[in-house]
Amino acid sequence: MKRIWPYLVPGVLLTAVGAIWTLQGFGVLGGSVMSGSTLWATIGPIVLLVGLGLIGVAIVMARRRPGAK
Repeated sequence: MKRIWPYLVPGVLLTAVGAIWTLQGFGVLGGSVMSGSTLWATIGPIVLLVGLGLIGVAIVMARRRPGAK
């Protein structure tokens, strides 16, 4: 289980940050310099996908470890 933490924790953090940046970039979340900016509407989904990829790697590693059900 300890092996997946280096993938799972950054994956969750990047997914959350990417979602926030995406929503700010599309103007859904206001009150920021990033609100309504196409730059953050582009960077956000990329960061989100990287985060989901890391979570996916952690899940695959957890399932493949010896003794896992």
